[in-house]
Amino acid sequence: MNSKIRFSTYGAGLLSVILILFGQACKKGLDYENKDAIVPDKVWTDANMISAYLNDIYGKLMPGWPIDGTDSDEAMNADGHNLSENQRGITTVENTHMDLDYEYIDRINYFLDKIATVSNTIVNESLNKRYVAEAKFWRAWKYWDMVKQVGGIPLILHVQDPSDLSKLFVPRNKTAECVAQILKDLDEAIAVLPAAYTDAGKDYGRITKIAAMAVKGRVLLWYASPLFNPSNDKARWQAAYDANKAAKDAGIAAGYGLFENFKNIWYQERNKEVIMVNQYFYPGHPIDLTTLKAGGYNENQPYLPMLLGFPKRDGSPMDMDVSKLSDPAYNSQFLKDFYLNRDPRFYATVFFGGVPYVCPDQNANTYRKGETYWCVYRHISGNPTERASYKSVLVTDFNRSGIPGFVGFYDRKGLDTTVADENSGKGQTDWPEIRFAEVLMNYGECANELGQTSEALDVLHQIRQRAGIMPGNAGTYGITAATKAEIQRAYMAERFIEFAFEGKRSGDLRRWKRYDLLNTMGTRQSIYIVLQPDKKVAGNELILNDTTRAKFYAAYIASIDGDINHKFNYNLAHWFPALNPGQISQSKNVLQQNIEWGGNFDPLQ
Repeated sequence: MNSKIRFSTYGAGLLSVILILFGQACKKGLDYENKDAIVPDKVWTDANMISAYLNDIYGKLMPGWPIDGTDSDEAMNADGHNLSENQRGITTVENTHMDLDYEYIDRINYFLDKIATVSNTIVNESLNKRYVAEAKFWRAWKYWDMVKQVGGIPLILHVQDPSDLSKLFVPRNKTAECVAQILKDLDEAIAVLPAAYTDAGKDYGRITKIAAMAVKGRVLLWYASPLFNPSNDKARWQAAYDANKAAKDAGIAAGYGLFENFKNIWYQERNKEVIMVNQYFYPGHPIDLTTLKAGGYNENQPYLPMLLGFPKRDGSPMDMDVSKLSDPAYNSQFLKDFYLNRDPRFYATVFFGGVPYVCPDQNANTYRKGETYWCVYRHISGNPTERASYKSVLVTDFNRSGIPGFVGFYDRKGLDTTVADENSGKGQTDWPEIRFAEVLMNYGECANELGQTSEALDVLHQIRQRAGIMPGNAGTYGITAATKAEIQRAYMAERFIEFAFEGKRSGDLRRWKRYDLLNTMGTRQSIYIVLQPDKKVAGNELILNDTTRAKFYAAYIASIDGDINHKFNYNLAHWFPALNPGQISQSKNVLQQNIEWGGNFDPLQ
């Protein structure tokens, strides 16, 4: 693994550590100044401690692996039957409210107020300005994290005086005022930060100009989208287009671009696609991906929307007609197309039964690297569309322990395949929070909204070309969209698979105000790959082989949760969660509740 800058990720906070050290350093009964003691004010006289304070902010606020496929139509978890009350349309203040968390806003404000007093002999002027720029980026980041959820919140830009209680209760600023401040912080960071750091070994992973520009583009895309822009104000789309185009162009000039091998974005670290990254390393900051591993907790199990969402290799849709699955010829051709003729991103994103297990587990009665993992099914009895009618071949034929899961498909993207079960907490796969592909697609989506069709289509072609989809005679990579509405649908479909399991799908559906797509789907449906009653498979067979695949058929499962009444039913009258009533009460009702929940605050203003 590459050497990585080691930002703290543990939440005690620098000042708490300082106070502990201070308590240990003082000697009772001695009336003299202990110059070895570490006290809060001394932080600002030591360049290393100033840097450590900023690194603590990085460690807390840098996003990591989300593992949140169950929040949308990407995936489900092993326990099943786990749609939230909100997803099922049971919307109350109690199950939708959000807390406003100002801990790190306060720490950033404290840092900004104190760094302004630091002498150039401690931190030179250039470094001081860079530190300020990095801190302002993180303040914008944290503010946007809250604003995109509930709309406007109190803007606090300096340390508050706890002795003046009247000034601690700050009303909510309008959403437009919050967005303006967020953009101001980002613009000031962009003006100072470098496009790349000269000492990559030391500073790789710090926020760059390009990262700040990409976040500005992301914020403005959200602000232009239907969630915040129901009147479709074109000026907002123009601002989003300008910001994302600037980020794209500056990124290209700095050497960023689409990395040639999609799968290896997560394995060849520090490649040109990675713009903002949380670096995992062992020891110090490992990632435990046991929750994703087949036979582990089996979280992020992709089901029908994602399984069919990846197109064929020629770019055409991967369709399935449930009514024709009973036709053996149709079923056989479907399985052939499903396994052999797919967008290469499918194989980089989804792990499925009938191929070698990818992790080096060597425990008794479990799964071994190189051995075919038969997470497929046998029909035991009962209705063939019901999950309960099947059992995993891992159990029936191979007597394997562990948790087979409910679908037979698993999250493959970014999985650290070098780590066995006994070392499950030692994963080192980096998390790229922002890839160049996102900047490119944000720009293309904005271009489409402004009627710049050729730009929008060119982005889709670039994304599919890099994926490995064939261009076809027309050179369109299977994209047939021509109108603005068709291209928008193409972007929705492409983002779904390009960013699968990257924590974007749920947010995309919300900013587009398209939870109706989930409601229309209703239950979480899937397919089971079923072994014919009279057939067996060996530990070295592969489902990619025609002879082996002929032993199977695809069965439609109407509810992978095992309950046709357990389904998506979002209340489409609610798009912004409530503020925590407890926080409103603590503020002496200075904070106002959102209008969706009986309050007077309009998140759209």
